[in-house]
Amino acid sequence: MSNAMAADNLADFHGENQECDSCHMPDGELSNDSLTYENAQCVSCHGTLAEVAEETKHEHYNAHESHFPGDVACTSCHSAHEKSMVYCDSCHSFDFDMPYTKKWERHEPSIDELLKDQSDRQAALAAEPRDTVDVVVVGSGGAGFSAAVSAHDHGAKVILIEKEPVIGGNAKLAAGGMNAAWTDQQKAKDIKDSVESMYKDTMKGGRDLNEPELVEVLTSHSKGSVDWLTAMGADLNDVGRMGGASANRSHRPTGGAGVGAHVIQVLYDNAVKRDIDMRMNTRGIEIIKDDKGNVKGLLVKGMYKGYYWIKADAVILATGGFAKNNERVSKLDPKLKGFISTNQPGATGDGLDVAANAGAAMKDLEYIQAHPTLSVKGGVMVTEAVRGNGAILINREGKRFVNEITTRDKASAAILNQTGKSAFLVFDDSVRKSLSKIDKYIGLGVVPSADSLVKLGEMTGIDGKNLTEAVARYNSLVKSGKDADFGRPNLPRALNEGNYYAIEVTPGVHHTMGGVKIDSKAEIMNAKKQVIPGLYGAGEVTGGVHGANRLGGNAISDIVTFGRMAGENAAEYSKKN
Repeated sequence: MSNAMAADNLADFHGENQECDSCHMPDGELSNDSLTYENAQCVSCHGTLAEVAEETKHEHYNAHESHFPGDVACTSCHSAHEKSMVYCDSCHSFDFDMPYTKKWERHEPSIDELLKDQSDRQAALAAEPRDTVDVVVVGSGGAGFSAAVSAHDHGAKVILIEKEPVIGGNAKLAAGGMNAAWTDQQKAKDIKDSVESMYKDTMKGGRDLNEPELVEVLTSHSKGSVDWLTAMGADLNDVGRMGGASANRSHRPTGGAGVGAHVIQVLYDNAVKRDIDMRMNTRGIEIIKDDKGNVKGLLVKGMYKGYYWIKADAVILATGGFAKNNERVSKLDPKLKGFISTNQPGATGDGLDVAANAGAAMKDLEYIQAHPTLSVKGGVMVTEAVRGNGAILINREGKRFVNEITTRDKASAAILNQTGKSAFLVFDDSVRKSLSKIDKYIGLGVVPSADSLVKLGEMTGIDGKNLTEAVARYNSLVKSGKDADFGRPNLPRALNEGNYYAIEVTPGVHHTMGGVKIDSKAEIMNAKKQVIPGLYGAGEVTGGVHGANRLGGNAISDIVTFGRMAGENAAEYSKKN
């Protein structure tokens, strides 16, 4: 410990105990932008992330017990020759104690700033391509991985790049479910649903501003997307309901575990099986075109390896939205200025700038969604499935004030109208048992609990008398089978079992409905509605699928459906060029 205290950083500390080659390759060079070799040396001494997690257990949160899918690299947090930063702090507000650390911060040059670096850019473009493939996928969320696996399975050689040090994009945070209509899983539970019903719900939720042909693709291919994932090993057997849906169609793992990290893990495992080249810490900078305007590659910048270009017939942008970029958000929707976000730190809108520089048209950028239930404590997004499974929203006065599973825009507005601009998700042990994801929130220490509603009120600042009356009233409505107060369409269970729980929540910027304009083949179009040959888009980087407001559960369906479509079509395009 004395040596550790004397050292300024990890490299100094290690240098006092061993030689440089215990971390570095024999020639002293860094292995690649993912630091594959260097991370392997960390594991050889300290063990895997799971093994380290066993040694660093805490009463609540454990930074090493990661909810991230894939193989999380040690260097995602632990730097060597400079101060380390706890990557968890990019989203959370917990106190993590780590040696040689500094406050997490992000300074990411914009795409335009990077393109001003003409000397390095031109030198990279003048050189031979470092790699030649059929398809480059930009982004490692659900859309990116779906595209990469799909493109590979349709005969393409693929490189997937990701600017963050970890995979998963926003999808890794998605907890609620994956909407799909008339699936085998629904039929097994005797749930009546149809593609037409899902189509109508999606259009209504989006205020009929959605592109109908894109909604047709989303809904008609939703069952196929569930089948595709299931065939690769996904468990989507639990089926619940989220806001704006007229039937139970939100698919998730058995027991109600978070759907996003599970889907990403399945896709990642399948990408590994296929030996797809995946590169972290690597930003897509510029679409490279030939004299005819056809895509011929992508200029990238690695965190350690710098600028280089990849020759490719097709590029798929799956870079997600921009909800983490409040400057961009507030310019488009001033009322969201200063709002925190539920998103992962990479959701800054890079892909939109790359696409715009390539001539892409934009669609619906002004429509930005706030998620109603971001935990005030810890910065944890609480999935809509908690409400879908029976939790109610209560204000400080101890009263219900809204249909809990209305659309997200209406729920968010209702919460902001309450005292303190926040509210409480209140539920009991029956809801807790119905959704295993809730145990994760409890483990993070953001869920006060008591054996009576009066005690719960005392702990949280809620009027306990009114809270008791509100829950009794709600239970009577459940018994009657109709919510005469707020018109909630599903009343899954009374709240009268075991302990009671409350999570203080407030809206956070969650999803950006707008993005690049695509057609029903996931091809990106220009302002003249002409396809940019070889350029595809999928997921939150695109606009038109969700209209003015996305329904909960439609995002995973969107990213998987359009991701695998983009991959298939990009692979077929490559064969012809």
